Amino acid sequence: MSKYLVLYRSNVSAAEQMQNADPEAGAESMKAWMEWAQRAGDAIVDLGSPTQTVDGADPGATSFIGGYSIVQAESLDALTAIFDGHPHLAWGGTIEALELLEIPGM
Repeated sequence: MSKYLVLYRSNVSAAEQMQNADPEAGAESMKAWMEWAQRAGDAIVDLGSPTQTVDGADPGATSFIGGYSIVQAESLDALTAIFDGHPHLAWGGTIEALELLEIPGM
């Protein structure tokens, strides 16, 4: 089974999204994420967290990595199925998956 680092990209930073969301919208967002996590089940190795760009990063960036997860899947088709109906996609974001490779000799 392969593991993947999943990056959630958006045109707005996670910090800005959280800062500008009213509490009710924030609760609905978390509910949608938790429902997805429940559907994904054991495929989730680490649900992850929101991320924030550190000082000195490109101030003109138009795309942000708003968070990450680590998931596992038997195949590319299984990986795709895990993210079917994911709330981040419904809100206009994109999801990038990077396969985590074994370190040779370890």
